[in-house]
Amino acid sequence: MTLASTKKESLREDQALRRYRNVLSLIASPRNPTPLVRLNKVAEGLSSELYLKLEWFNPFGSIKDRTALYLIRGMQDRGELDGKELVEPTSGNTGIALAAIAALLGRKLKVTIPDGVPEEKKLLLRMLGAEVWATPDDLCPIDHPKDGAIALAHSFVKTEPERYAMPNQYANPDNVAAHYETTGPEIWKYLKEKDPGDRGIAIEPQTGHRLPGLKNLQEAKTPEILDPKVIDEVVRVDDKPAYAMTKRLFREDGLIVGPSTGAIVHAAVEYGRKHEGLAVGISPDSGFKYATFFSEILGNEGTPGSE
Repeated sequence: MTLASTKKESLREDQALRRYRNVLSLIASPRNPTPLVRLNKVAEGLSSELYLKLEWFNPFGSIKDRTALYLIRGMQDRGELDGKELVEPTSGNTGIALAAIAALLGRKLKVTIPDGVPEEKKLLLRMLGAEVWATPDDLCPIDHPKDGAIALAHSFVKTEPERYAMPNQYANPDNVAAHYETTGPEIWKYLKEKDPGDRGIAIEPQTGHRLPGLKNLQEAKTPEILDPKVIDEVVRVDDKPAYAMTKRLFREDGLIVGPSTGAIVHAAVEYGRKHEGLAVGISPDSGFKYATFFSEILGNEGTPGSE
């Protein structure tokens, strides 16, 4: 450590110098955006230019850092946190961000999470002090067989409303506000408000998929905050091409991304074969939380002596 003087001094926050008061100031905003990186090898030969917005540059590792910050700030402003513990259903990333923020605030957090979520995410949640309730699918409603974690979280609030407060990412408009006020402007203002000709392409996995963080809305309840008017097209992606593209992004463009990014880029590349222009895809998180998941995909590939 180098000391400039013997006097006690405080460094002022300065984003230009990457100097921050605390880790929350690292969460992306138009003044401190996550990177946009051009895809080269995987997009070679396309008429379109493809870019990825690397949301894993957020301090807790995903696009859900933005969501979690807005959810908690909104609850604080409305007085909904007073004297209460937090409970939230999650497939991992929102929970991790909430757990980090809860730790900073000295709040307890209980998360309900699908049993099949990668172990790395569950471990990170526990390291951050969250109480983790892994939820088997057979605990959920028959009509939405992937929503057990959501139903369990709601049951805690319903049973003890004086004890628990739920940010409720799937129904809370603060989730939308996070992207309207930060993600959108970082890409190009407010997208359709800037140019009504912009097209919004939604990526959805197939039924029975194994793509962490993505939902097929035939298997899950449609989130209350989803506005279908901003979606021009829905592209369904199978697991196999999503996994293949994830490996290509690792090996050809050096991007250590999660499997949902593979699904998004696969759809973007297919779209780019048919359309000219500029496309931006969201890379929700990195591949660092998916080691056990990737080990299943790779199998014996690259092992000496394997065929």
